[in-house]
Amino acid sequence: MNLKLFRVGQVGLAVWGSVLCWSGQVLAQDDTLLTDARKVAGAVPPKLLEVLNTQIAKDGLASAVTVCNEKAPQMAKTASEQTGWKIRRVSLRNRNPKAVPDAWEQSALEDFDQRTAAGEKPVTLEKFGVVEANGVKEYRYMKALPVIEVCTACHGAAEKISPEVAERLRTLYPADKATGYAVGQIRGAITIRKTL
Repeated sequence: MNLKLFRVGQVGLAVWGSVLCWSGQVLAQDDTLLTDARKVAGAVPPKLLEVLNTQIAKDGLASAVTVCNEKAPQMAKTASEQTGWKIRRVSLRNRNPKAVPDAWEQSALEDFDQRTAAGEKPVTLEKFGVVEANGVKEYRYMKALPVIEVCTACHGAAEKISPEVAERLRTLYPADKATGYAVGQIRGAITIRKTL
């Protein structure tokens, strides 16, 4: 009788040991994915800001609209090809029709807005995890993009946007919803995903 209980105990320990080992592997994989996601997402905005500031210095604010319209998507595409992560920017009040968030992204953006209103610093806001849809598992990561001073030239109060910039925005984005922001508000987020 004691031998049977001992064997049952051994089997139970072996099963729990396997579960814990598997859990440890999953957690290690998630940590690796999170570290990689943070690195990839963190690299894009500073590069875009550098290109934007260079363009503003060279040809003025109205010409900088082209950076976000043409160069930003190309930079995201290049970074996606180099890293293996699908990268894009999304916003609840999008300018580019391609920047409409999906349900997971919308939930994160709404959460970011609530957390900012509650006093959290926008630069700390992120969301991540494994998401399964239509039988496909993806690791997803989002990082809030807060408005900084340079952003207000194109995304600030409509009455403060220069006539040249406003005209350029109307031409490129007739259905624009991305004005009226103040420094520190969440403009949107960089969102990245990788199929597992």
